[in-house]
Amino acid sequence: MSRADPKRVYYLSLEFLLGRSMDNALLNMGLKETYGKSIRQLGFNMEDVIESEVDAALGNGGLGRLAACYMDSLATLDYPAWGYGLRYNYGIFQQRIVDGYQTEYPDYWLNFDNPWELPRLDISITVGFGGHVQTTQDEYGQTRHNWVPGTNVQAVAYDVPVPGYDTENCNNIRLWRSKPTKVFDLTSFNEGNYEKSVEDATNAEKITSVLYPNDNTMAGKELRLKQQYFWTAASLHDILRRFKKSMREWSDFPDQVAIQLNDTHPTLAIVELQRLLVDQELLSWDDAWDIVTKTFAFTNHTVLPEAMEKWSVPMFEYLLPRHLQIIFDINLFFLQKVEKMFPNDRGLLNRMSIIEEAQPQQIRMAHLAVVGSHKVNGVAALHSNLIKTTIFHDFVTYYGEDKFVNKTNGITPRRWLHQANPQLSALISQTLGNDKWLKDLSLLKGLNDKIEDAVFRQRWAEIKRANKVRLAELIKTRCDVEVSPDALFDVQVKRIHEYKRQFMNILYVIHRYRTIKSMSAAQKASVQPRVVIFGGKAAPGYYIAKLVIKLINSVAKVVNQDPAVGDLLKVVFIPDYNVSVAEVIVPASDISQHISTAGTEASGTSNMKFVLNGGIIIGTLDGANIEILEEIGEENIFIFGCMAHEVEDLRHAQRYRGVPMDPALQGVISAIERGTFEDPKIFQPLISTLTVGKDFYLISADFASYIAANQQVDAAYKKQADWIKKSLTTKELDAERAKWPKETFELWARLSKKEANDVETIQKSIVHHVTTTLARAAFNLDNFSAYQAVALSTRDRLISRWNETQG
Repeated sequence: MSRADPKRVYYLSLEFLLGRSMDNALLNMGLKETYGKSIRQLGFNMEDVIESEVDAALGNGGLGRLAACYMDSLATLDYPAWGYGLRYNYGIFQQRIVDGYQTEYPDYWLNFDNPWELPRLDISITVGFGGHVQTTQDEYGQTRHNWVPGTNVQAVAYDVPVPGYDTENCNNIRLWRSKPTKVFDLTSFNEGNYEKSVEDATNAEKITSVLYPNDNTMAGKELRLKQQYFWTAASLHDILRRFKKSMREWSDFPDQVAIQLNDTHPTLAIVELQRLLVDQELLSWDDAWDIVTKTFAFTNHTVLPEAMEKWSVPMFEYLLPRHLQIIFDINLFFLQKVEKMFPNDRGLLNRMSIIEEAQPQQIRMAHLAVVGSHKVNGVAALHSNLIKTTIFHDFVTYYGEDKFVNKTNGITPRRWLHQANPQLSALISQTLGNDKWLKDLSLLKGLNDKIEDAVFRQRWAEIKRANKVRLAELIKTRCDVEVSPDALFDVQVKRIHEYKRQFMNILYVIHRYRTIKSMSAAQKASVQPRVVIFGGKAAPGYYIAKLVIKLINSVAKVVNQDPAVGDLLKVVFIPDYNVSVAEVIVPASDISQHISTAGTEASGTSNMKFVLNGGIIIGTLDGANIEILEEIGEENIFIFGCMAHEVEDLRHAQRYRGVPMDPALQGVISAIERGTFEDPKIFQPLISTLTVGKDFYLISADFASYIAANQQVDAAYKKQADWIKKSLTTKELDAERAKWPKETFELWARLSKKEANDVETIQKSIVHHVTTTLARAAFNLDNFSAYQAVALSTRDRLISRWNETQG
């Protein structure tokens, strides 16, 4: 690849939610059957070996999973791409449920090391913090700035190979680990100051200890900012090092490098590149800024005000003094241009400024990302329109609409169907006559002819039930609750947040429970049995979201033990939701819930995963739900609730006109306040969001239509032949999704497909992982000789070159 010297895309994401790597790599490389035979000859089961792998704790939600899907697609399409992220020692946290509450524990995912990573101890970059800025004049009279950091840490690279499907191409995710420049202070130790002797090491290593440190404290905020600069600085230095090897002029940089910012977290890369070009490479400010703005593109993921990242100027000045100077200069030059175009509009200048005039001043990172990028994209049609009409409206007025584009999110079918649902994947390939659809989802339209085929529908239904049996076993193991695979499986699994409205879901579950309790035996006979499945993590400092989890578990405890309800309703919360758990849940769902308040969900990708596996959506007109509706037709999706343009009027009415609460919802609230589901005082802060808080997320406004939509689901599910047809029809959606990755490349421009890389890198990693997992399995079975046999037979293959495979 270095010899070919193509333009490369660099994808900067604070999260890469990769899941397990071995099964995915074996499938992508067409080696699973071969390895499976070898494993069986040694007396082991391939599935047991796969299950022994621990998920890489490098992400939390959709942001990280999107990044992982993009890396898979880029590798499969033979595009030269690098991911850059952080190597977290303990992930975000391991979630356990104690007395119904979420409790956070470190995720020791690296206890057995990570056989999928290659430690690049030869690649170490010094990253500074604090200190001061020296200002001098050079021999030509130009003012020059030299940042002298007060402290330094080392960024050490770890490479994770990402194999493409049915190609020899293998891309790379480079993760940075923070290490001290001085591990141990012997002088302090000898003086008896033992804590100080390891202080530098502790401060350095905590930078990459945890994903998203709790930012409810100043120390947490400072650590988050350190994380972001450490990561972007190390990545920019690495990118520039690779570019310099080409011996090109700096003016060629945007023709060779495209950097995509996945949300605002990596926005400091804009400032860092400007600093490197001006302070170290001695380019003029204007030439450097021209390069910067042609290099970066920015993906916005939210319109929620609380999610718009800001940093206080005093803290920023303390940690990154030179970068603050550059930000003020960027802002000054930008506002001068705005003022020239719109003279005398001081309100506009205030709204568009990168610096918010608060106490203390705040740096608006989203504004900086817009100003420093040549393209800004939303992640669904509605979301892209909303960012143009709300948060970035003034920027659209200034730059014009061409800078702001829509690139709806997508998913990889290799993991989310071929790997997660192998029986269904095999049925599709058998029906279509080949597996080419795994690289071209438009070929799924070939299944349309089978919708009326009773034999095909029966096989489809059998596969769905088998997946539900597998999920029922997981629920029994994780939650100690027995559920019937013949019930309707109703799933909502995603990050716990008020706007995603898991609260509304559990309130409806209470309504359903109360309704069933009030029925006669004859009436109960007509009730559609349902298993309601929740999963997801709440941020450690997000008190209300954690109360939602508590309410779900309190309701589950009552409902699941009530003989008057029995199997008509079960509620489970699956703890520590991750990619591997999702691979069991997604193929088993009958319906999945995507019920955010209209206009709050940027896109969502879990809806696409469920649809790809024949699951049916109940949801609002929000995010990618709208485009799914347009593709499959309103008869194949259950839509409810208000529309985005109605939200502000509804909020105004609830706040100022005293709109009464929905009667059914009021009954549910009364049941909670009577102590039906534990001490009502526990849930009072949650109830207050609907009363004192004026129901910002419009649960009451949407509750009646939500009940009606669920009734429609029950009625439709009873007609199984028609339900399966709906399930089959949803797969037409993903023919459109197949175009998304290629459309996204338009943002990066002139990307050329690269020469095939040496695929041995990933093969060696596979063998390494097989030997590692076999070692654990064999030890547990007191049969260590099996591990020795595999290790000895593969040792020569493992001791080979792990040099820089991609520059």
